[in-house]
Amino acid sequence: MSTERYNARETEPHWQTVWAERGTFAAQNEDPRPKYYVLEMFPYPSGRIHMGHVRNYAMGDVVARYRRAKGFNVIHPMGWDAFGMPAENAAMQNKSHPAAWTYANIATMRGQLKSMGLSLDWAREFATCDPAYYKHQQRLFLDMLDAGLVDRRKSKVNWDPVDNTVLANEQVIDGRGWRSGAPVEQRDLVQWFFRITDFAEDLLGALDGLDKWPEKVRLMQRNWIGKSEGLELRWALDPAHAPAGIRELTVYTTRPDTLYGASFLAVAADHPLAQAAAVGQPALQAFIAECKQLGTTVAALETAEKKGFDTGVRAVHPLDPAWTLPVYVANFVLMDYGTGAIFGCPAHDQRDLDFARATGLPVTPVVCPAGQDAATVVVADTAFADDGRMINSRDLDGLTTDEAFAAVVTRLEAQDLDGTPQARRKVNFRLRDWGISRQRYWGCPIPVIHCEACGTVPVPRADLPVVLPEDVSFDQPGNPLDRHPSWRHVPCPRCGAPARRETDTMDTFVDSSWYFTRFSDPWNAENPTTPAVADHFLPVDQYIGGIEHAILHLLYSRFFTRAMRKTGHVGFDEPFAGLFTQGMVVHETYRDAAGAWVSPDEIRIDGMGPDRTAVRLDTGAPVTIGAIEKMSKSKKNIVDPDDIIATYGADTARWFVLSDSPPERDVIWTEEGAQGAAKLVQRVFRLINDLAGVAAEPGTPAATAPGPEAFGVRKAAHKALIGVGADIERLRFNRCVAHIYELVNALSAALGAVETADIAPDLRAAFREAAEILAQVLAPFMPHLAETAWATLGREGLVSASAWPDADPALLVEASVTLPLQINGKKRDEITVPAGSGPDAIIAAALANAIVQQVLDGRQPKKVIPVGTRIVNVVI
Repeated sequence: MSTERYNARETEPHWQTVWAERGTFAAQNEDPRPKYYVLEMFPYPSGRIHMGHVRNYAMGDVVARYRRAKGFNVIHPMGWDAFGMPAENAAMQNKSHPAAWTYANIATMRGQLKSMGLSLDWAREFATCDPAYYKHQQRLFLDMLDAGLVDRRKSKVNWDPVDNTVLANEQVIDGRGWRSGAPVEQRDLVQWFFRITDFAEDLLGALDGLDKWPEKVRLMQRNWIGKSEGLELRWALDPAHAPAGIRELTVYTTRPDTLYGASFLAVAADHPLAQAAAVGQPALQAFIAECKQLGTTVAALETAEKKGFDTGVRAVHPLDPAWTLPVYVANFVLMDYGTGAIFGCPAHDQRDLDFARATGLPVTPVVCPAGQDAATVVVADTAFADDGRMINSRDLDGLTTDEAFAAVVTRLEAQDLDGTPQARRKVNFRLRDWGISRQRYWGCPIPVIHCEACGTVPVPRADLPVVLPEDVSFDQPGNPLDRHPSWRHVPCPRCGAPARRETDTMDTFVDSSWYFTRFSDPWNAENPTTPAVADHFLPVDQYIGGIEHAILHLLYSRFFTRAMRKTGHVGFDEPFAGLFTQGMVVHETYRDAAGAWVSPDEIRIDGMGPDRTAVRLDTGAPVTIGAIEKMSKSKKNIVDPDDIIATYGADTARWFVLSDSPPERDVIWTEEGAQGAAKLVQRVFRLINDLAGVAAEPGTPAATAPGPEAFGVRKAAHKALIGVGADIERLRFNRCVAHIYELVNALSAALGAVETADIAPDLRAAFREAAEILAQVLAPFMPHLAETAWATLGREGLVSASAWPDADPALLVEASVTLPLQINGKKRDEITVPAGSGPDAIIAAALANAIVQQVLDGRQPKKVIPVGTRIVNVVI
């Protein structure tokens, strides 16, 4: 056996240099082979990669290397999502320019990614903060503006008072800014919008065709788009209490069947009725101002305490003219959703119930759950929002909710209010247009100019890009572009009069909503895409990234692709044919006696299992081992990939994050796991060296009639070959690892069972074939070790450039099968029968079994039940 050790520190940089010098992973746009596009969500250059990056990019790299070996022209690019607030925050903290901070981080992270041995096409690399990229983004904006897909209007927005910028609804988490964590406020600002709602129906319907996406992601998008079919209903206002000039209030409802359970109406704080009612009412004015401190998102409304103010206005019930209801201004109603007004049925809507309990309004159940006695229906703290049969609803009693819905709609559509129908059916969507204006410097400038005479004027395409000025200051809050002495002042492109540039920049989600198309031809300096090339390479065949992007990034990208099709830049609608959302890399947490977080490299772990203890390395003081959580700087449970690669090598890091658990689940990083992966590297290295010493010469064909030992070796190799390939196709990377372990064990056992001097030619040929297959199935996972193995086996060229071997299915056909043998349902033995045996042969073999004959003792069994070729049960 070989005693030499594999030196990852020397070997891995060597192969990385070879790959780079030979351009092994560069995809050619003119390549006639079928294409395959593998893409991991590109990173934000925050400074350093983390273990989540290692797992994400290792998964994509396995797919890319496998598809390349299968004969595809694989495009596997890398870029940088480089605009955003962190760069501005760092500029303020470090007195540096955002560009300097960003490009320094890119250089660091590029080096780290290259040290992982990823098969990336670095020739396609770009950063979204480069004018050469955002020039084309500005062109897309102008094309979309011409196509009617861009609006500028005043809107209520989420304002982050710390980052001093607008946030999209999706960027507000539990009422707080997604980066700053500050409570979000409402403000009225003039904003630029992409008309994503124009595609709402299409975006929703096309989800059914994305059958290579996780169902949970498709469901999240369906819920976000939020299609509902309901009724737009006009309520007459009691003239004695209505503000001057306002005679009715229109609400949108999906539950007209519950109208007899209504106890109030509510309007948004900025609804015209609220504004009119507030005249002369300082208390209502103060309440409206309070409402504006809430965010504008559904999450903010759901988590906020439900509050309202009775305007004194009364609305006439549409099904009973003698019945009037109070109209409130409520903090949980938004002007941007529906009509900005609702009717509340507390018994059957949780939000309405919370409000009714807070304000003392009546709660009348009008839907009885199926199978329940109507007399026993009571609503306590939980609203009943499901279907059932109508109760307390006069002429509707006894109908199903669907029947009641139809009956009420028919009646109200025919009912007249001021000469027109009181109600009309309407489809509504929860989805809102995408506000892209951000009041910050480090983003893509919006290419328009504001002129007093001409209004809003697009920047001529010949003048693109509109480049950010470099001489800006971050010594005070707000957008530096607003106070730049010269950049914002320009002549109007139409009339030549003094004008000013738009100082808002684009939401950074715009940058990432089309980058995947730019990768297809990043050398095109004139246009965002080369349509024929984009249409060839896209959609992305396999996209990989975190579930946290299930709504924002993926929905925006789907919209943007449609907008690019409408403006002639691509010829397809869906950007990602296949989507995989990987789990996180998690780690134990540690705290000292004072409760302070302690990092893994500051402690020593003693013992195993439940007896494990930890102490500080510097003081020996005890440390508490806490919960396993997502790696984060705040809790110091981060493992630095550089440290792992320096200690064990990139192959070890890749192997561990792919082997520990199914890829959609979280992987727990442990030092023991890393050490186990490192041991496998050494074991495979020794095995390959030993196989190279006994294997036939390269190119030796396998024996046509191998003996038992050679057949067993070939069978193990081809079983692994088929298993690894099939499970890469299914993205079951941990199962691939298991197949490779089985092959290593089988080859080690076969090698240990023979004397080197007595190895027959057929077995030497089998060892040659199996060793090469081992190198090839290992290559997507441990590419550096696989290259070393390929070279050790005397093969010319690179295993990274070799074709995936063809498996021989005939080697996997079993001559016999073994079945568990049960007697009265308990396993007592096993029987072996020829493969393909029918029930009669299996029954005969079972009855011939010595244990069965002993138990029967000359009697006949009641039954013998074979279950296919899986099991046989003898019933005595």
